[in-house]
Amino acid sequence: MHLPSTTPIFENRYDAGRQLANKLVEYYGKPVVVLGIPNGGVAVALSVALALDVELDMVISRKIPLPLSPEGGFGSVTDDGTIIYNEDVVKSAGLSQQQINYQVNQVRADIRNRSLLYHKDRPPLTVSGRTVIIVDDGLASGYTMRAAIESVRLRKPDRIISAVPVGPEAVIEELKKVADKVVTCAVGTSPQFYLSDYYKYWHDITDDEVLHCLQEWRMRKLGPRIDLTEKRQLAES
Repeated sequence: MHLPSTTPIFENRYDAGRQLANKLVEYYGKPVVVLGIPNGGVAVALSVALALDVELDMVISRKIPLPLSPEGGFGSVTDDGTIIYNEDVVKSAGLSQQQINYQVNQVRADIRNRSLLYHKDRPPLTVSGRTVIIVDDGLASGYTMRAAIESVRLRKPDRIISAVPVGPEAVIEELKKVADKVVTCAVGTSPQFYLSDYYKYWHDITDDEVLHCLQEWRMRKLGPRIDLTEKRQLAES
């Protein structure tokens, strides 16, 4: 049984997004696009985008799970086909090319299904020449965020900001090599890092909750400026 090594600093992902937005106030009302990484990152991104009064969209980046050990991963794939491998894990796990291809194809199929579910027939927002803030609910290995950054970089943004509530110190330092800026609320320095330790309420975000977040955003952009709680209640009704 895992015993938390730190006191939670976020109530939930929506609270984490509000706290993260406080670190990003320089981007308020500017030509910025916030891209949430589903599933958990979309809830954080919603609060960031609402607080900064900027555009919201997604970049789908999924971990490539290890065969027979899906909680571990050896890289990530994004919705445009970008793939990042953790070569050290691939080597230590002794993965064959056949195993790699099978796992990647499984993830790609999952991404296609999620893209159809989340985007439907709506094209992605244009990010060319704009500042892009890529948001997740935290970092583990960092490969999901790195793949997202590489994918978005192909769309010619002006700058890419990686923004997460918390992550391990070593992973954050590595991200600074690929993002133009990394913004966090907290940095994990203990040898054993568990993202859930930093949240009072932690649960797996369902596809329905992601869709509710997107619906809430559209209501915010197209309808009157009503309270966030009221909008969530409307979205769930």
